[in-house]
Amino acid sequence: MKNATFRQLRVFSAVARHLSFAKAAQVLHVSAPAISMQIKELETAVGMPLFDRQGRKVSLTTGGEYMLVYARKMLALLKDAEDAAARLQRIETGKLMIGMVDTATYFIPALLNRFLEERKGIELVLQVGNRRNLIDWLNNSEVDIAIMGRPPSEMSTSSESFAANPLVFVASPEHPLANEKGLRAIDLRQQSFIVREQGSGTRTAMEAFFTQARFQPQFTMELQSNDAIKQAVKANLGLSFLSTHTIELELRTQQLCILDVQKTPVERAWNVVHMMSKTLSPAAEAFRNFVLENAQSHLAKQFGSHMP
Repeated sequence: MKNATFRQLRVFSAVARHLSFAKAAQVLHVSAPAISMQIKELETAVGMPLFDRQGRKVSLTTGGEYMLVYARKMLALLKDAEDAAARLQRIETGKLMIGMVDTATYFIPALLNRFLEERKGIELVLQVGNRRNLIDWLNNSEVDIAIMGRPPSEMSTSSESFAANPLVFVASPEHPLANEKGLRAIDLRQQSFIVREQGSGTRTAMEAFFTQARFQPQFTMELQSNDAIKQAVKANLGLSFLSTHTIELELRTQQLCILDVQKTPVERAWNVVHMMSKTLSPAAEAFRNFVLENAQSHLAKQFGSHMP
């Protein structure tokens, strides 16, 4: 595959991540036909098909799964070389790849805007997923830095806490428990819960809370975004467990309320995480420092008036 290009490997990695030519085209800001052409040329260079295509459904072939491992290694090595060149030049330019959990989207974009105002040479790549996604992205060098709650213990990372992340039970103001005081965990036994998908840090924290209370709640609906959960709770379809950083608007407009449950808020921390084996580029190091220095005061200013 000596004729394969890094551009083709980037396209291949994007299609493999999203299992969609159209989504890869959207992420890479090119046309779908251009994506198809790059994949066709790479398959010719490799000498085997990399994807099975059945209509709009795309899946990796066995050969594609093997090639993806090496493609990611080559792209990670190229990124390391670019970062090393930037460090030698001592410049804060180049590509900055950040991954974040869905909950962090309520405050990280505003911080990023401030960060980028004086750093016009940085190309930002932003990915949003659950905790499990971020662990995969860190491990595959698909992000430089991850903004998440509980850092991974299953691999060697550097993690630094930068702010508190309180988690609370939320309900519609019309819910029978909305005005109750001093609720115990056991008082929630008969309630229906709307939860995040497996792999979400918020769901893991809620399950740990109920494990400590020694009972299993009723999970009646599983949704993959905080916004979808909030809509369901506002419609009084059940209770949920969310970060206070996701519900500031709904509290202010009285569309949601925080239940007064003993031993809550459950205090977690926000962390900025990167692989120990990876030397950060000047851009990534600058962003890490910016988060550590500014995120806590930003969160206090944005969310402080409605926190429990």
